[in-house]
Amino acid sequence: MNEFKRYAIYHAPAEPGLAEAGAQWLGWDAERGCETAPPALEGLPRPLSEITAVPRKYGFHATIKAPFRLFEERSLAELEEALEALSDDLAPVRLEAMEVATLGDFLALRPVGDLAALRAMAGSVVERLDPLRAPLSEAEIAKRKPESLSLRQRDLLTHFGYPYVFEQFEMHMTLSGPLPAEERARLAPIAEAFFAPHLPRPYVIGDLCLFGEAADGRFHLIHRYALTG
Repeated sequence: MNEFKRYAIYHAPAEPGLAEAGAQWLGWDAERGCETAPPALEGLPRPLSEITAVPRKYGFHATIKAPFRLFEERSLAELEEALEALSDDLAPVRLEAMEVATLGDFLALRPVGDLAALRAMAGSVVERLDPLRAPLSEAEIAKRKPESLSLRQRDLLTHFGYPYVFEQFEMHMTLSGPLPAEERARLAPIAEAFFAPHLPRPYVIGDLCLFGEAADGRFHLIHRYALTG
């Protein structure tokens, strides 16, 4: 029996400064498996605990392969073995930088510059690990609101369990739940000031992180796999 309900492949910063800043911002440290005290920030449009309520349970991360259930006959050990082999084939990804930006109705850290290598790496992860993924249930499909997706996104949802992969992939590290435009505008400079000291230039993704969703819905970092290809 697998310990976790679902698994995901994320990028989670390994550098302590950024990792700790993200955990404090969201209120959940996925590596230590504990809640964190919020930072003292002035000028917030509402309490940070409310702003981050939606993304908190996932931990500070960027999705590479979205949360998925394993086939019943497949095990965590098989997933770990496959991810280790994949990481041996993939090279680190070098990004120009990360910056605070709007994505839809929420704020996130997003990459700057050429994203070709990032999308190629993420696409390889999605494709090569997909044979271990159990098909989505009807409820899981409905949760993605397929009626709001493009034809291409619905096709990706059907075949890979997630609509935002390959050319649809938009790397982001979520910093808030949905917010009105005026609240996003007030929050953005606060987030920029908070994260700026911890954002290196260039920004290098040097490993892949296996996360697991516990029974309470919180995600935990299981292991890091260095990209050594």
